[in-house]
Amino acid sequence: MLVTDHAAALRVLHSPELFAKDPRRWLALADGTIPADSPVVPMMMYRPNCLFTDGAEHLRLRQAVTDSLDRIDTYQLRRFVERSSDYLVDQWAGAGRVDLLNSYAKTLPLLVFSELFGSPPELGDRLVAGIAGIFDAVGDAEAANELLTGALVELVALKREQPGSDVTSWLMAHPSRLTDEEMIHQLVMLMSAGTEPQRNLIANGLRLILSDERFSVSLFGGGASVEDALDEVLWTEPPMANYAVHYPVRDVDLSGVTLRRGTPVVISFAAGNSDPALFANGRRPGNRSHLAWSAGPHACPAKDSAWLIATAAIEKLLNRLPDLELAVPVEELVWRPGPFNRALSALPARFTPVPPRGAPRAAKAAPVRPAPAATRPNPDPRKSGGVWSSFLNWWRGEM
Repeated sequence: MLVTDHAAALRVLHSPELFAKDPRRWLALADGTIPADSPVVPMMMYRPNCLFTDGAEHLRLRQAVTDSLDRIDTYQLRRFVERSSDYLVDQWAGAGRVDLLNSYAKTLPLLVFSELFGSPPELGDRLVAGIAGIFDAVGDAEAANELLTGALVELVALKREQPGSDVTSWLMAHPSRLTDEEMIHQLVMLMSAGTEPQRNLIANGLRLILSDERFSVSLFGGGASVEDALDEVLWTEPPMANYAVHYPVRDVDLSGVTLRRGTPVVISFAAGNSDPALFANGRRPGNRSHLAWSAGPHACPAKDSAWLIATAAIEKLLNRLPDLELAVPVEELVWRPGPFNRALSALPARFTPVPPRGAPRAAKAAPVRPAPAATRPNPDPRKSGGVWSSFLNWWRGEM
């Protein structure tokens, strides 16, 4: 069942006593009516993390996650996003053309989360390659999942012995006393929620800014801001168009429709945001009553960090390349198919070529050697230098 009404969506999201999150209540999956290899199952199946649990267990796991995220230094986070942006732009600055989705918006969140998790170079390369392989659904997704899981197992073991100032260590030290298995599942959830939706937010924001005169003209003239553009995106092109799956604990009447016990109830954030009942008098600037971050006890715990990452990534890119523009008409851009995401397949752009800046500080007198123009960082750690270790080398001036 798909909920498209804003008020009805809020009733589901704010009523955990009627609508549970644990997918083990999904009767059609449990009895085999829905096959285990259905393509939607990976996004809806049970995992012991705070997204798919209820009651006291949910509170325990979510408290560990929110408390750990609250310890992130926002100044340091913005600084890291900006230097990650510089690194990525340096890879193709001299080419004059770039796919902003696959060579920027897609990779930047992976770098950020490798830093937030406190990943050493080799483990960070495997995290990046694993999560990219799972979401891209290209090649051997099972191998990508094994790569990601194996890297997280090693990361948790490392942080047990050598804790640091990072989200992994903070989760581990939390009074909730997470087991190693729980640690891994919370980290997978955080990286999944912080990469695919994050890259869609950045890419959809850039698409709007580069195609809509309200933003492309006034942004540099002191009018509309990147924050205004992202607000618009969260209303009209939310990165997750449909999700927040719930399961009625008993038969429930919702807006005159009977929702049967154990039937998946999917919230359409995109449809709820366009509900005419919300705009009887027009939508006022700054109104953030959209559903893009979900709502209720399972609302996104990292929305402040996600907002900061997207804002900093877009602002830094536009500052580096002020004449950036779409390389094709906006109506020719292709959206990826799928029931959950609102995601572009590519975002081709052009700009006046500029020389790379190199590392912000250098350990050697020799200049940093940029990657050849028009190349992209290779996320495969089996090849010469993964993207995370390459970035660390760039930052340290060791390339």
